[in-house]
Amino acid sequence: MDIINHIELAMADVEASRRFYEAALEPLGLSLVIGIDAAQTGRGTPRYGFGRDGYPGLWMHGAAGDRLPIHVAFTAADRKAVDAFHAAALAADGRDNGGPGIRQRYHPAYYAAYVFDPDGNNIEAVCQTL
Repeated sequence: MDIINHIELAMADVEASRRFYEAALEPLGLSLVIGIDAAQTGRGTPRYGFGRDGYPGLWMHGAAGDRLPIHVAFTAADRKAVDAFHAAALAADGRDNGGPGIRQRYHPAYYAAYVFDPDGNNIEAVCQTL
């Protein structure tokens, strides 16, 4: 099982970054797998997912600011591990960013929990199996 499920980066100019990563990742066998327009994201900026074999392991979205936080999603073995991650992270002074549950907007088996780490990075645990 892979440790990292996916990573999401905030980009000052997401379109320029998309073009850069399309070119730079192509020799590694990675390509743009999915693009979600700004209206669908609800964030006012599109999101792009890069990967191989149809799975987007690297995501990016537009954002403004001097310090742009990252998003890292760790693969959990099962839903109980997602629940335990969330509880342990909160007990260790993490801040809640979405409790354990199904994220239907991704797919019916996407069970995840989100916390902000002490530096404001969005850390996720996800189980994508039933």
